[in-house]
Amino acid sequence: MPILHPDERLLVATHNPGKAREIRDLLGPYVGSVITSGELGLAEPEETGRTFEENAVLKARSASAESGMVALADDSGLSVSALNGDPGIYSARWAGPEKDFTRAMEKIHRLLGDCEDRSASFICVLALAWPDGPVRTFEGRVNGTIVWPPCGEKGFGYDPVFVPDGYSRTFAEMEPADKHRISHRAKAFEKLLAVLSAPAS
Repeated sequence: MPILHPDERLLVATHNPGKAREIRDLLGPYVGSVITSGELGLAEPEETGRTFEENAVLKARSASAESGMVALADDSGLSVSALNGDPGIYSARWAGPEKDFTRAMEKIHRLLGDCEDRSASFICVLALAWPDGPVRTFEGRVNGTIVWPPCGEKGFGYDPVFVPDGYSRTFAEMEPADKHRISHRAKAFEKLLAVLSAPAS
């Protein structure tokens, strides 16, 4: 049965307006309305988890407990096999407070050196939390290869150095609509929406 009532208001645990717009577009047909942590002035909890799932659950639980609403949060990043999964949950932090992803991509290139294993994955975990405690998670993953030099200007973050399996272009070389169809976040939302749209039993 659906895990949210069609008239229910959903809290999205983000202070990022762009992410909020994307999620509103995706979830509009399945929930009554969407509001964000930023709009409610909720605190951003420290991300102390050791995995994407732990951080997503931490953020969803914090927002749900503070607001008394059902809350959705996500955590995502790039995991490079030869770097033992780094930058992983620290993907944004590798870019520093200035969010300089050019520096972050150069760090990956430097650490990989001559290593032949260039496999990597983009991972996104969504967590949906209720005020009384239950949490459900949905993971999306896209496997691919790290390339150098960076190519493309249409993406963001690590997109210019990531070529998804089965493609010859980086995420940053793809049209946004094409990337969104196959991205890790899209795959996670596909799993969430499949549950939200399931007929009541």
